Amino acid sequence: MSEADFRRTIIDLAKLKGWRQYHTWDSMHSPKGFPDFVLLRARTGAPPRLIFAEIKSERGRVRPEQADWLADLREVPSVEAYLWRPSDFDEIVAVLT
Repeated sequence: MSEADFRRTIIDLAKLKGWRQYHTWDSMHSPKGFPDFVLLRARTGAPPRLIFAEIKSERGRVRPEQADWLADLREVPSVEAYLWRPSDFDEIVAVLT
């Protein structure tokens, strides 16, 4: 699965499960390495959640700047940060459900 197809799959799943999602389509003038997705679910009666997710194809390489962002975000209490590949789809469904 290409990264573009994977991205569309995550967008569709997030919408289906009631998440607000943000994805920067052109990161040309943005800080390097910022995760692909910001996902937010609030006001649902369940505890609010904030997720940052970097997505890669199965063979896609994680750049050092991307790894640094994810590591720093994981240090923030109640923030979730993931690196997702198509082979992680079952986990992604579980996280977003």
